[in-house]
Amino acid sequence: MWLELHAIFENLSYSPSVRAIVLTGAGDKAFTAGLDVQAASQSGVLAQNGRKFLDGARKATNIRRHIAEFQDCITALEKCEKPVICVLHGYTLGLGIDIATAADVRICASNTKFAIKEVDIGLAADIGTLTRLPKVVGSYSWVKDVCLTARIFGVEEALRVGLVSGVYEDKARAVEAGLKMAALIASKSPVAVQGTKELLNFSRDHNVQDGLRYTGIWNAAALQSSDVSKAMQAGMQKRTATFEKL
Repeated sequence: MWLELHAIFENLSYSPSVRAIVLTGAGDKAFTAGLDVQAASQSGVLAQNGRKFLDGARKATNIRRHIAEFQDCITALEKCEKPVICVLHGYTLGLGIDIATAADVRICASNTKFAIKEVDIGLAADIGTLTRLPKVVGSYSWVKDVCLTARIFGVEEALRVGLVSGVYEDKARAVEAGLKMAALIASKSPVAVQGTKELLNFSRDHNVQDGLRYTGIWNAAALQSSDVSKAMQAGMQKRTATFEKL
């Protein structure tokens, strides 16, 4: 499934017809319930009998490669040039947090239940949550609380710490809000939108001076776009600007 996710977001990233993306789960019960523990215990890297004839170094290499491939697939949301709005609902456990924190915007239905459950199955979360969640919410105390205890928390707490930016009555209304936000983003200059995502992500992972320098270099090219004059003229004339595909 995650290999398909990578391919889908790579295609969406490069498609000039796509300007914003809304991601949600099928059905009403869960965005994702996380790892199928029974299946994972019988096959794959978590199976105790898997590769039992390999020595420790070779087992470790296989596991490291598997983790890196899995991480890259989830990181595809973050690397996608287009903004990704994640609409959460129901149970959002384990991998659901990995996916959500790789997205640009997170909103949810009021019935959403969150948890970072990996310690309950004897491992440290390794697909992105432990790296991204502290940068999303900004409180290491809270992050360590939920990661070390694996406790379930609700939408009020998620909204309070900044994990989500909006809570809606049910999934249908949350999806509607996500689509409305995506439409608003899609109405903007794709040069400006994609540049903003790139610069925000870069600045998150670098110091202020590096972020300022990268922004200057980026805009030295981006400001040459005709979108700038189109947007300014539309604003002065009180009309909606239209922008070419990118």
